[in-house]
Amino acid sequence: MSSFILGISCYYHDSAAAILKNGEIVAAAQEERFSRKKHDSRFPKNAVLYCLKSQGISLSNVKEVVYYEKPLLTFERLLETYLGTAPRGARSFVAAMQVWLKEKLFLKTELKKNLKEVQLSLSPHSPDLPNLLFSEHHLSHAAAAFYPSPFEESVILCMDGVGEWATTSAWIGKGKSIEPLWEISFPHSLGLLYSSFTFYCGFKVNSGEYKLMGLAPYGEPKYVDKIKENLIDIKEDGTFRLDISYFKYHRGFRMTGKKFHKLFGEPPRKGETELTQFHMDLAASIQVVTEEIVLKLAKSLREETSIKNLCLAGGVALNCVANGKLLQEKVFDDIWIQPASGDAGSALGAALVGWHQHQEQERIVNTNDSMKGTYLGPQFSNDDITKYLVQINAPFHSLSDPLLFKRLADELEKGNVIGWFNGPMEFGPRALGGRSIIGDPRNQKMQSVMNLKIKYRESFRPFAPSVLEEEVGSQFEINAKSPYMLLVAPIKKELCKQITEEQEKLFGIEKLNVPRSSLPAITHVDYSARVQTVSKETNPRYHNLISAFLQKTGCPTIVNTSFNVRGEPIVCTPQDAYRCFMRTEMDVLVLQNQILFKNEQTKIEKDETWMQEFELD
Repeated sequence: MSSFILGISCYYHDSAAAILKNGEIVAAAQEERFSRKKHDSRFPKNAVLYCLKSQGISLSNVKEVVYYEKPLLTFERLLETYLGTAPRGARSFVAAMQVWLKEKLFLKTELKKNLKEVQLSLSPHSPDLPNLLFSEHHLSHAAAAFYPSPFEESVILCMDGVGEWATTSAWIGKGKSIEPLWEISFPHSLGLLYSSFTFYCGFKVNSGEYKLMGLAPYGEPKYVDKIKENLIDIKEDGTFRLDISYFKYHRGFRMTGKKFHKLFGEPPRKGETELTQFHMDLAASIQVVTEEIVLKLAKSLREETSIKNLCLAGGVALNCVANGKLLQEKVFDDIWIQPASGDAGSALGAALVGWHQHQEQERIVNTNDSMKGTYLGPQFSNDDITKYLVQINAPFHSLSDPLLFKRLADELEKGNVIGWFNGPMEFGPRALGGRSIIGDPRNQKMQSVMNLKIKYRESFRPFAPSVLEEEVGSQFEINAKSPYMLLVAPIKKELCKQITEEQEKLFGIEKLNVPRSSLPAITHVDYSARVQTVSKETNPRYHNLISAFLQKTGCPTIVNTSFNVRGEPIVCTPQDAYRCFMRTEMDVLVLQNQILFKNEQTKIEKDETWMQEFELD
């Protein structure tokens, strides 16, 4: 008889659900993909329903539901922190307490109420609920990093904003056990330090950190010494302490205080205002400091444990530039990073804690990993799609795979932008060939076209390449697989272009229009790219598409960005995909084996009401 465990994360940001069947990861999804509210933090009702329906079960078939953290410990931290800073922070304390007293303090009751609603919607005659268990925040991160990894034994490093108390923690995973080594506690947090600069540079905390990382190569790390002399004391082993007098995240609504602003000589940038060289230099500086801490922590852990493998999780593990540096330094023989490293992935970690630690089930190690390429979300058949397209009277053509891939290779070579909707939706923040927008990386105009006409976002934002796994060494200076787009690597030297002395003198965003390689659309200003290697085992159709482009052009790489516009979650359903296609300047839409051309569709005017639906960040 099958045994099911459901993991849940919610009530902070990026709520999600994941389900295990006899210990196997079979389904996982973020709530935002269903609700269409970016970073949705509410109880993940739709994600839970998807997970259950994907297995043809109701909650009565689930043995345990595991929540990803212990809320009473978080409440303890909030009380201690506010009491320690009183009377400062009184307004934010009152606001926080209103939320806690309304739902979070009695979370067990709140979760059971929501689970009962799910159960009644599926099976009205089975009101009994499964056991409800609580993991710990960083344990959930560690479990999500280690248990699906290809390692029998590994060091685990978790870095994020804050869990209950921990902000950085180290563990040893071996077989089915995960044992803690040490932790750094709130308010000393690498994640919150990086988020403070995210806030100061005018981006949204918990969603704009990757923008800060993308901005960094346009700047010079002029403020590294100022950061290290004033904001953070970094020890030789990578552990650190912040001078908390510069920050307000522990007692207010803002991340940084007047002392921070005085240190750098400017007030925080307001969103949507001009990005200056100052902001680019700040981004470059905090990126350098982050990389230094990550490298020092990794080196000390290797020396301390002599274990050859490293697993990473937590929001900081999504800093693919730091990950790339870690790989280049060869501190560990092998590195595996949980693709859903943020709180969404903790739903999966919580379920795995239930299976391996509470139920004490043995672990089966997959030599690749157990994430199934992250293709764990909803999928739709050709019949589902054609019925929808006929219903809305949308002109389309159904093609067999060989004809479809040949046609798409032609469209890419013409410079057209394609919405690619294929198989199950990805779990985690990256589009990996399930819900992607793709283009020709050799086209110099592709980056600006995609940013300004398709994604409606900042022009400096880089795009990532999807490259055939077997061809990665011909394109990039990397000798490792990177299936989850979590490693940055240099472009192969023979593909790079020399820039002139005049071009060398350019500053900031001016650098954007200088082609630096024969793949300009995916080459960042520092000659790097965030690489995704595509395997024929995990995503055969995406692999076949890129292979057709290789056959047509001699190039084994395409541009891949997430199928959404700025402020909107990645598309989930064919309806989401068609709507996004029609509201942007995409040329072609592919829904499994159905291909749609923009010039054949009925025009839908872009109206201001539609644009206002999305919260611009």
